[in-house]
Amino acid sequence: MSIMRCEIVTQERQIYSADNVQMVLAPGVEGQLGILPQHAPLLTSLDEGVMQVRLADGKEEFFAIHGGFMEVLPNQVTVLADVAERAEEIDLARAEEARQRAEELMKQSYDGKIDYVQAEAAMRRSLTRLKVARRKREGYRGMTNE
Repeated sequence: MSIMRCEIVTQERQIYSADNVQMVLAPGVEGQLGILPQHAPLLTSLDEGVMQVRLADGKEEFFAIHGGFMEVLPNQVTVLADVAERAEEIDLARAEEARQRAEELMKQSYDGKIDYVQAEAAMRRSLTRLKVARRKREGYRGMTNE
């Protein structure tokens, strides 16, 4: 079995690093990207979404990615994320509160009180965080972005 290295970094810190990665699923701007060892070199933009890393032992790690770039080399994946969070770093209660606030902001935007685009972006961020946090806590198995 072939393996590769995966690193996820933001401006503030290194979020993740592993040398025994079997597969990476990432939210590309044009759709979901699946990366295996020996993948052709690639540089692409990332969208907001769930990133999954499957290790050689079958363990899976989940991350909330909020934009950035991904560089793929035959045996290495490097993610330079605008914002990234490990599943275990996400406070489920706070993420749910953020979703509720975003929902209220979206309702207010119909009255012209706030910018709908900003409210919608806040909603997407909170939903991504909730999805990642719930997958980790529910012991999710599988490599999809649903």
